[in-house]
Amino acid sequence: MSSTRSYVYADGKVQQQKAHALLPFLQSQSQNTLTKLYSNPSSCLSMFRLLDPISRQLIMNLLWLESAIPASTMAAWVTWEGKPIYTEALTTLAKLHIFPNSAIKLAVVPTFQTSFRQAITGGGSFGVSLEKDDKRSDVDIEFLDVFALERWETILHYMVSSGSGQNPTKPSVRVLFLLQRSGLMTTVGQGLLQITSTGFQFLLHSPHEQLWELLLQYLHLTEERQMDLVDVLGFLFMLSTMELGREYSTERLSKTQTAMLEDLVDYGLIWRRKPSSKRFHPTRLATTLTSSSPPLPSQSTNYRMYAYTDNPLQTAILNLFVAFKYRFPNLVVGTTTRDSVKKALLNGISADQSISYLMSHAHPQMRKNNPLLPITVQDQIRLWELEKNRLKSQEGMGLPLPLHLPSLLTRPPSPSHPHSL
Repeated sequence: MSSTRSYVYADGKVQQQKAHALLPFLQSQSQNTLTKLYSNPSSCLSMFRLLDPISRQLIMNLLWLESAIPASTMAAWVTWEGKPIYTEALTTLAKLHIFPNSAIKLAVVPTFQTSFRQAITGGGSFGVSLEKDDKRSDVDIEFLDVFALERWETILHYMVSSGSGQNPTKPSVRVLFLLQRSGLMTTVGQGLLQITSTGFQFLLHSPHEQLWELLLQYLHLTEERQMDLVDVLGFLFMLSTMELGREYSTERLSKTQTAMLEDLVDYGLIWRRKPSSKRFHPTRLATTLTSSSPPLPSQSTNYRMYAYTDNPLQTAILNLFVAFKYRFPNLVVGTTTRDSVKKALLNGISADQSISYLMSHAHPQMRKNNPLLPITVQDQIRLWELEKNRLKSQEGMGLPLPLHLPSLLTRPPSPSHPHSL
């Protein structure tokens, strides 16, 4: 879905970062399409958020210059270690038509430059925000989070339960069509849908990656549905720059964007009171489309573990690094503590092995979380391991006596050193 790049920073450390899944799709578009997209400040701001740190830094360095600079001038500031990354960033910006495709001069193309300047100085359109209506005071952030979570989990639960004999709530026909076209589900006997191997891999991704995987398929269908691609992308980018909890008007939306509203309601990106409403609320799924914030409401973290199993072997393995509190016929409740982790360490089980076991045997419901196992839990387990490894013992030996020591003891005193042996 996305490629991994390495970035070198001033302290010499290298950090891995994934290129956003939308970038290859945008790079495949024509210059005319991207120029139209960049005429909207909200699109430029969203595009900037999707880029890697080096590309963002290059844009900011050139954004306020009124003329192009020689490429050699910028290259002179690049270290030898950073040249491959620098070259890759220039290539990316050229493919996205943010920089001209030139090896001689560097500049930000005028359309992107003008719109992005407006975006970061408070200008441009980011949706028509409406004043808060007391009659709609029940629609707050908590309400929107519940709605988004319910819609998104309906889709995932339907995928997980397909073919199992259960009867989960069905998503809309539009969602089912997209799941089938994207290869996540396939038609079996009597028109029933069943999850595919690709669909199972999809369930292991983070909510952010899952959402963009579906939206990319949505973008690929725009021509088939006779929708304007620039309008579709522009609306998604505009949603990502809106404020969570505020209400917006549909009056200035294009025909394509108005048609998108019901589709996005199905995915939980937008809430509306009724299909004919002239108002809508973007949910957290929409406002985080181009940011690093979690797309679903965050949950509190604790160190308690619930294992739904009656397998004696799995229970015994868990007991190696989890302190059990309660045992039921098909449920074990325990807590990860300092003592339980130290007990595992004494038995030769490393922190990474404990974490890996918990993640590989996680309940399907947990696999919707990103990260699967809370970072705080992973870090604490590793910190408890570090406590044990702060001091290391190692066998040593004393220096051997010189082999000629007896001759030294019997040698007569040196004239220059009267007190020597």
